[in-house]
Amino acid sequence: MSHVRANKEQLVARVRRIAGQVAAVERAVVADAPCAETLHLVAAVKGAIAGLMDEIVEEHLRAHVAEPSLSPEERLKGADELAVVIRRYGK
Repeated sequence: MSHVRANKEQLVARVRRIAGQVAAVERAVVADAPCAETLHLVAAVKGAIAGLMDEIVEEHLRAHVAEPSLSPEERLKGADELAVVIRRYGK
């Protein structure tokens, strides 16, 4: 993922925030927190993961499919990689 080097620090910070959110879910489960509170925490994690996924998918699309300097074969490879990820993510 060489194309993410430009904003690697931002991505790492985002992943660390997600890790903190997951830790909050764990704490809620361990503490027998109310279901609604735990569900809100889980929903926040899901939203954060979806946002991270969107950002990385967009970067992949721009760098490996839409980049004008790519050959047709490189574009096809990038599109195929993206299709596999989208199928897996949609399950």
